[in-house]
Amino acid sequence: MPVIGTAGHVDHGKSTLVQALTGRDPDRWEEEKRRGLTIDLGFAWTTLPGGVEVGFVDVPGHEKFLKNMLAGIESIDVGLLVVAADEGWMPQTEEHLAVLDAVGIQHIVVVVSRIDLVDEETAELARLEIEDQAAGTVAEGAPVVMASAVSGEGLDELRAELASAVEAAGVIDIGRPRLWIDRVFPVSGAGTVVTGTLTGGSISVDDRLWLWPLDREVRVRGLHSHDTPRSVVVPGTRTAVNLAGIDHREVSRGAMLGVRSDWSPGRRWLVELQTVRTLEEPLTARGAFSVHLGAGAWPVRLRPLEGAIGERGLALISLSEGVAASSGDRFVVFDAGRRMVVAGGTVLDPAPARRPDTSIADRPLGTPDERAEALLDTRGADRLETIRAHSGGGEVVGAIGAGAMVMSPDWSAKLETEAVTMARAYQAQNPLRSGIPKAQLASQLGVDAPVLEALVGWSERLVEDQAAVATSDFSGSLGAADEEAWGQARRRLQADHFAPTPVRDLGLGSELVHALVRRGDLVELADGLMYLPATLDALVIRVQSLRAPFTVSEFRDELGVTRRHAVPMLEWLDQQRVTRRQGDRRVVIQSGP
Repeated sequence: MPVIGTAGHVDHGKSTLVQALTGRDPDRWEEEKRRGLTIDLGFAWTTLPGGVEVGFVDVPGHEKFLKNMLAGIESIDVGLLVVAADEGWMPQTEEHLAVLDAVGIQHIVVVVSRIDLVDEETAELARLEIEDQAAGTVAEGAPVVMASAVSGEGLDELRAELASAVEAAGVIDIGRPRLWIDRVFPVSGAGTVVTGTLTGGSISVDDRLWLWPLDREVRVRGLHSHDTPRSVVVPGTRTAVNLAGIDHREVSRGAMLGVRSDWSPGRRWLVELQTVRTLEEPLTARGAFSVHLGAGAWPVRLRPLEGAIGERGLALISLSEGVAASSGDRFVVFDAGRRMVVAGGTVLDPAPARRPDTSIADRPLGTPDERAEALLDTRGADRLETIRAHSGGGEVVGAIGAGAMVMSPDWSAKLETEAVTMARAYQAQNPLRSGIPKAQLASQLGVDAPVLEALVGWSERLVEDQAAVATSDFSGSLGAADEEAWGQARRRLQADHFAPTPVRDLGLGSELVHALVRRGDLVELADGLMYLPATLDALVIRVQSLRAPFTVSEFRDELGVTRRHAVPMLEWLDQQRVTRRQGDRRVVIQSGP
């Protein structure tokens, strides 16, 4: 159910035209009716030729109520730009067209209204002026209809053009419902009711949704659309939602309903801005700026990345609170000092790094999958659910997954090469250690621990050894002095056989001992008690020749060792499935290890 939004200068007949098309007065407030002036958003609906039911969002044209206009323009599918024949192009006509341009409304129908007040020549001059003024904007080439809401002239043609525009615009269901709240009120016996235009996906009665910025779960108690109760509403629908679990005084215009897992609010955006053509000087960081997205408005700090923006440029925007946005969202920048819209923008990255990768501005961002791929490529790695939320539900083909993390293939290959280089350098300086400590490697690479874990898990050139990382071909190497010390210790252990000298008395440093254990030259049976692998092989053969079952004491006496050696050896034999304990005795498993 598409939504058509009006735009145009104050008192150019927008509300009257909507009433003529729908039979419903969009002005809701007593003050609006008394003054003949739309102050806030108005709503109406009708069925166009072809049987398409559409909703209308009627916005105020007066400069004083521009912010109310901005609250209603983002969720429309087709723009209806109204220019009065007796007044022509006016300041708010220009400003409203700038807003349509800024939020990317691609389907526009232009109406030269109030033609009953002028002669044919004047109406034609107004049409020619519109063509000149629309050049270079989203309204360039849009159909222009001459119409009068009073006489009815041109209304059938207007309905036909709107039907064509609606058909061209289409409404897409991507399974990610989003409703920016533009009205909140209590209903006796029902509780809190909010209204907005649903986009992205359907919602149903009893759905559990999340409400931002309150960060609260709410339940859909009931749904209405066009004064009709519904069990389900689809994207593009003007919707009233009866919410359970929240008081109407806790909710205000600009809040957003959606599925919790679909969105990840952020307070910093990398954006591309396009200034309005009426801006007389470059856009800088100086200004009292606010961002208008959906029905919400937030004060922001704006920092152009190159100091100033002429027609188009990149900027970082810092928001006053977390806002649920995704890459590709369109918004408007308003400057309170100038009292005007100064730019329209597109969110490129809704959670950029402190030093953002601006190459995302050169990437295609037309689909959720394209946005997901661009975000992952520029970030390198992130949580899968975060990439989905920030891309509008996109997936990355070929992404490297490791648990909850995903990594860009190109970034992973580059990071792996850097990690291997760093690990080799560390190994060259510390040949007896198991590898470079994880914390040190993560710090040198500039990544956090989960990313490093994911990288090592994916890489075939890196291996993990408890708290260290080494290259897969690293086994350590001993210097001449270490080799000599190890040779002496090995000969002593061979002589000791089943009753080896404690390692502390062998003259080996702790790092050398650890290196020998990693190489498999020593096997530790107990703290400080090391055996040669050949000695343990001989132990297995010797035990398999014993008459079973036997006690610890009988084993000790048979091998001629002390209890300090006997107990660790028996526990090791149990672990190797050479022996099995039965009470205080052991039996031999003939198959051996």
